[in-house]
Amino acid sequence: MTAAREGTAGAGRTFVLTLIVLVAALSAAVVGLVTPADAPPAGPLSPLSRLGIAAGVMALAQLGRLRLRVASGLVSVTWGEAALIIGLYLAPAGWLPAATFVGAGLAWLLLSFFSDRRTPIEIVHVTASLTVAVALATTITTAFGDPFRQPLSPALAGALALGALTYLLVTGWLAALTLSLRHGRPIGPLLLRALRGKLLMFVGNVLVGLVVIAMLDRDPRWLLLLPPALWLLQQMYGHRLRAEEERRLWQAFAGATRELNQLDERAVATAGVAGALTLFGAERVVVEVLRPDGGRRRYRGDGVSALEETDLPARTAARASEASADRQGAGSGDVEEGDEVEVRPLAVGGVPVGDLRVRFTRPIEPDARDQMALSAFSDALASALHDAATHRQLQVLTDRARYEAVHDQLTKLANRAALLLKGDAALRRLDRDTPVALLLLDLDHFKEVNDTLGHAAGDDLLRATAARLGALTHSGELLARLDGDEFALLVTGLDDSESSMPQALRRARRIVEELAAPTEVAGVTMSVEVSVGVVVAAAGTADMAELVRRAENAMYQAKTGGDSVAWYDSAKDEASTDRLALLAELREALEFDDQLVLALQPAVNLSTGAPTGVEALIRWRHPRRGALSPVDFVRVIEGSDLLGPFTRYVVDKALAVAAEWAEHGMDVPISVNLSARSLLDPRLPADIAELLRRHRVPAHRLVLEITETVVLSELEIIDEVLGALRDLGVQISVDDFGTGFSSLTFLTRIPVDELKVDRSFVRKMADSPEAAAIVRTTVGLGRELGLRVVAEGVETADQRAALAALGCSAAQGYHFFKPMPADKIVAVLRSLLDSAQAQVFPLRADGAS
Repeated sequence: MTAAREGTAGAGRTFVLTLIVLVAALSAAVVGLVTPADAPPAGPLSPLSRLGIAAGVMALAQLGRLRLRVASGLVSVTWGEAALIIGLYLAPAGWLPAATFVGAGLAWLLLSFFSDRRTPIEIVHVTASLTVAVALATTITTAFGDPFRQPLSPALAGALALGALTYLLVTGWLAALTLSLRHGRPIGPLLLRALRGKLLMFVGNVLVGLVVIAMLDRDPRWLLLLPPALWLLQQMYGHRLRAEEERRLWQAFAGATRELNQLDERAVATAGVAGALTLFGAERVVVEVLRPDGGRRRYRGDGVSALEETDLPARTAARASEASADRQGAGSGDVEEGDEVEVRPLAVGGVPVGDLRVRFTRPIEPDARDQMALSAFSDALASALHDAATHRQLQVLTDRARYEAVHDQLTKLANRAALLLKGDAALRRLDRDTPVALLLLDLDHFKEVNDTLGHAAGDDLLRATAARLGALTHSGELLARLDGDEFALLVTGLDDSESSMPQALRRARRIVEELAAPTEVAGVTMSVEVSVGVVVAAAGTADMAELVRRAENAMYQAKTGGDSVAWYDSAKDEASTDRLALLAELREALEFDDQLVLALQPAVNLSTGAPTGVEALIRWRHPRRGALSPVDFVRVIEGSDLLGPFTRYVVDKALAVAAEWAEHGMDVPISVNLSARSLLDPRLPADIAELLRRHRVPAHRLVLEITETVVLSELEIIDEVLGALRDLGVQISVDDFGTGFSSLTFLTRIPVDELKVDRSFVRKMADSPEAAAIVRTTVGLGRELGLRVVAEGVETADQRAALAALGCSAAQGYHFFKPMPADKIVAVLRSLLDSAQAQVFPLRADGAS
């Protein structure tokens, strides 16, 4: 076995090895020739003829080589063991190193001239390695018996086989050592790979050598039958090596493409470089990834040193010429003279994503199989990079949507939603009865600034105010802009050593004083005046929504009372007593069947018009207050102990309606909105299971809609309740999807069946590319995850057409139907189903031939 050339990168590391092996080879040849040997028996062949025949046998053994790919190099497997055994029979053992040096040297000169184009140093290295192996093998063989012109016996056959094994191990070790020095790879795996590929041929070589000796001993004319047999053996060896190489290639291909299954660009590119190095025995691999700005990210690896990463500037027309220069070994330094470079553009659906460049050294020129594997691997790499880029863009859009949903775009402060969410989380972390204060600020005369200086000046004033408030905010406090010219500051670090209210009032007056310092807006110097409402409460006694309501009440008292600061006075808060009254009235409403009623709104398939589901919306026909929408009373219910009974009441009503549809042969799901607090009730799954049994409605026809605020909760009870509902077979829908609270990890933590695109994105879809992108991304995400996607709030035909163009399957809104009473929904659903079925035309009339 001999190692093939791998380029000049490792020449320095192998030069010393070549010198050592050459000295050993020449020494063995000279010593063998000058050492007295037994005179050949009388015969027609002179000693010089025997030496020439031995050299010829050694040369023929090398010419009949096969090549095996090991790592990034080639190892030649030859008939060397057979030649060794025949040579030991034809000539004295001491002559064989010289015969090998001459014969193998001539053979590799011919191979280099017609095939490999090897350098003289490489030819010397190969010849010397074979000579050293023969010298050691003859030493081992003659230690157990001298085969020269001796009849074949079992003992002699064993000695020859032992010598052949020595030759195999020495040539394999020298070839692996050469590759290891050139490429810096461990010698063990290289040696095992080479020996495993040669094993079958080794056994055949030993048998061929012994058979030839037997033929020579009995009658040399039997050798006339040998060439066809040797030809067949050569074909069998080649077929076996090719089959082994095919198996290795496609096994490695499967592993390499599996490693590409990542969602990070760097991980995909790293797997691409490693996979190409392994698959094609490449010297170096370069993956260039095209970035959205036209620039490129280059990943380059050789399997030895660490992966190199480089950012490249945008390229236009120079790209083609540079790729051409790469093929010729110039320019980027990725190739060297004499190398074979395969360049594959990476594209998906005609959209370029980058390039793959694989550098082969001259002995490893890619054949048709390599070309096909390279093309297939390039396609897999392109798809993986495209998926990673899509995931990155989706993540950017999701992060942007999440950020914008909880931040005010003008001032970059937290918005009302974030104040409520983060404020409630902060209150839960505090010990009960820990005092907290909420300061709500409203800019006085802000409308006059907009009217006189313009809205741009008003925006500048708001940004300046936000900056000053930020400078006055302490660590651990939460500052937010609510709406228009309102700001809020949650203070959770009040000093327990004195009364909380005086501390909060002092803080509010200091803020008033600091904001009153002159500031320049649109070239006009002005002083900002604010009205501040202050509320102090103990953690655990009120949520953030209630604190904001109380602070707003105090702020209005400040505006009407003439002072810049006012504190919350429950005696002046009519809403607090009215809230208690509303709860009492709701308890009575739950005992009757004529006040809380359902309004039902269908969602329709945008392609067929068939109903995909019906959302149940609760309405309160209050005997004194009149018609109340959920906005008027649901918030009050969520903060009370009536939430559980109210939820069961609504689900009971909805399932009763769904059971009526079943009697009319309509299998349409019904959706019910769940409060986030309902998921804290461990009894909810059992209650819903009982209601499903009572109304005999299959669980899959009930869809429970949860809001995205559930996503941010890490409470185990929520996961347990949702898991129990899923086990029942109930479907889960995420309402208002895309408003920013959601996380893609939520969809893996809690399996859902449906995503409902928030109406705000549908409304702004025509004018806002960001809103359209979020709708498009949500539709694509639903398609990838196998989820239904329903767009809410569709009010115009243009919105419907745009949603259909984006691939959204279903929608609901006033464009289709307004919420309607339960006694009208059956007729509407029947009409929709009949209309959808009427659009399906039979191919031919019944009975037609």
